[in-house]
Amino acid sequence: MTEVVIKAKLAKSAAPALGLLSTAQKNDALIRIASKLMERQASIIAANQEDLDRGRQNGMSASLLDRLALNEARIKAMAEGLEQIVHLPDPIGDTLEKFDRPNGLRIEKVRVPLGVIGIIYEARPNVTVDAAGLCIKTGNAVVLRGGSSAISTNTRVVEIIHEALRESSVPEAAVQLITDPKRSSVDEMLKLNGLIDVLIPRGGHSLIQNVVKNATVPVIETGAGICHTFIDQSANSDMAMSIAMNAKVQRPSVCNAMETLLVHESYAAEHLTAIVDTFTQAGVELHGCAAARQLVPSIKEATDTDWDTEYGDYTLNVRVVSGIEEAMAHIAAHGTMHSECIVTEDAANAARFLRVVDAAAVYHNASTRFTDGFEFGFGAEIGISTQKLHARGPMGLPALTSAKYRIYGDGQIRG
Repeated sequence: MTEVVIKAKLAKSAAPALGLLSTAQKNDALIRIASKLMERQASIIAANQEDLDRGRQNGMSASLLDRLALNEARIKAMAEGLEQIVHLPDPIGDTLEKFDRPNGLRIEKVRVPLGVIGIIYEARPNVTVDAAGLCIKTGNAVVLRGGSSAISTNTRVVEIIHEALRESSVPEAAVQLITDPKRSSVDEMLKLNGLIDVLIPRGGHSLIQNVVKNATVPVIETGAGICHTFIDQSANSDMAMSIAMNAKVQRPSVCNAMETLLVHESYAAEHLTAIVDTFTQAGVELHGCAAARQLVPSIKEATDTDWDTEYGDYTLNVRVVSGIEEAMAHIAAHGTMHSECIVTEDAANAARFLRVVDAAAVYHNASTRFTDGFEFGFGAEIGISTQKLHARGPMGLPALTSAKYRIYGDGQIRG
């Protein structure tokens, strides 16, 4: 029996007991995990350094190293995310509907755990803690399969989680980590119907598409973020520059960072040179369309593939458009239904953009970097769903639940 099957079975065995725990018991476990993470942060940083050293030796890019890296501030943020989850309402047992039938049956629809959730992710060790915390709070067991680049960090973090769970009412088996680095361990998870109830992939386009295309277990698609900011003709120039810079450079390695800047042609004629200068000074390499390069010849020529690339680093596409319709058409052709922004003082254009653009999060005069469970007040997040069924956008606690109908009668039979 493989490691994947063994650990999935352990998670499956823990799920029924986990689903029966009280909110207080689950919260106690989360508090203990948060405390242990802070107490053991030196050992986490040491393990993370092993991963970082190995990543550098293997030529890992700067953006991936940034995703992988942990320090005291990031560990503290992970612990604080768990503490936020503690203070959020427990959705399990919530009554969603309640009604009576003419035959006397009393019917109610209530939230229940999904069961066992499989998380497949890359070089983001914070996902290990976020996923464990959200799953525990919602009464779900979890099988974690992080990237091999973070194996030392993830192993140490899960050891600490297990240490905390042994002091709580939550079964230690409720959190499982797959340590087998081979691709076959992922492929095996995709087919574990009956042991894993749903899969959530987090990572780059190739990882997500592998899961979506090959899984027989139900999948919630997340993550790939080719996000756009459209600066409309009427945009406030200071606001537009601030939003665009934040969307790109505040943390370019994450999925809600901007990859393409769309600029109205009349706005570009007056402001594109200043925009390019500001991004260049920040170390951003710009690729542009013919109209953008005509206005600012220093911009590199954008290829057809650039518009469909999630860079995750200091590279940005620039396209000059004739107006909102062309901007929305570009987003429809190249976006990934993640996060899109319009900067405008035109209320009608803002309303049209928010209504027409098909994405999980659509912004007016605010950076796409806010598409995040923490920023939305959900505590940590399990991922950002870019699909339309079951969940969409940052996935907090309610997104990790299903529902069941409970029917109460006094002897009714169907004629």
